[in-house]
Amino acid sequence: MKLLEVHVIQTVAPSNLNRDDTGSPKDALFGGFRRARISSQAQKRAVRVAFKEWSLLSQAEVAVRTKRLLEALLERLRDVPEDKAKLAAENALNALGFGVKGGRTEYLLFLGAGELDRLAGLIRNNLETLTAQEAKGKKKAEVDGELKKALEKVLDGGKAVDLALFGRMLADRPEFGVDAACQVAHALSTHKVDREFDFYTAVDDLNPKEETGAGMMGDVEFYSATMYRYAVVNLDKLLENLQGDQELARKGALAFLEAFALTLPSGKQNSFAAHNPPLFLAFRAGVGMPRNLATAFERPIWPKEGKALSDLSVEALAREWAKFDRAYGPLSPEWKGALNLTEGEAEGLPPAQSLPELRGKVEEALRALLEG
Repeated sequence: MKLLEVHVIQTVAPSNLNRDDTGSPKDALFGGFRRARISSQAQKRAVRVAFKEWSLLSQAEVAVRTKRLLEALLERLRDVPEDKAKLAAENALNALGFGVKGGRTEYLLFLGAGELDRLAGLIRNNLETLTAQEAKGKKKAEVDGELKKALEKVLDGGKAVDLALFGRMLADRPEFGVDAACQVAHALSTHKVDREFDFYTAVDDLNPKEETGAGMMGDVEFYSATMYRYAVVNLDKLLENLQGDQELARKGALAFLEAFALTLPSGKQNSFAAHNPPLFLAFRAGVGMPRNLATAFERPIWPKEGKALSDLSVEALAREWAKFDRAYGPLSPEWKGALNLTEGEAEGLPPAQSLPELRGKVEEALRALLEG
């Protein structure tokens, strides 16, 4: 398979970026020791937000995940009387098997901007047909066979990059599903961690002087960690999901590289401000099998006097990379490189001095792989 891998070593100051249902920072057992953990879902959400907020992609090249599909369509049908547009849109969604109740679909749907635009256009062009009867729900939807086929044909992914990367699953209509081109691992600390507690109090500003007690008190769990983060993009699948558009696939893969490297979930950042960029960012591109290097940290990294955990983590990662290359061989062909801001040695990885330089190396590999 043609692939692009991203390997990151990132030290994060005290924080609670990704909480569980009790408000505690997520963790996991790995190698017999408790590790800090950030879920893949939270990392992917941060990437999707960056796609939009950083203008890495145009609005036409991204998707939206929402239950408010009806509102999104009505926004595109502002030139149509609202009652008529609402009835037509609801009947169209019912015909697609997406039941609408109280103005919202039954579950979150992930649709590309292009799909929404084309769906709205089809509704506008078939207003009389789609408003001929009251909306009766998805199981009772009655729409002309040709119109139903046209509606279904719209759901082709719309060349939305985030949808192509992260996929779409529809339990009720599996034929509209899109297999993800990207896999993201749960980030794990390279060392064992213990949760800590921040006890805090808040003072009532209007308290008289004789009242010295706190207005409220509580505690927040947190930890600090050096994390290993990993993701891989199946370039063949990405190109297929983007309907063979090589330029968009290249642009999307580069946008993913930048967004994945520079974003983290934003949990409790108002309390911790743990805005710590990666200390090590490496890529591996070529043809072969993907390789998650978390096993470099199965035996946790232990502090050594005079060496940072990030230095030791980078050296462990480079050793694991070389070990697997010796055992199983490199990709063929292969491109690789690393931006290393630690004092750890990353032998065998061609260095880059900046993110733009590393990005240039990745782009060279993508052009060869996507056009080859």
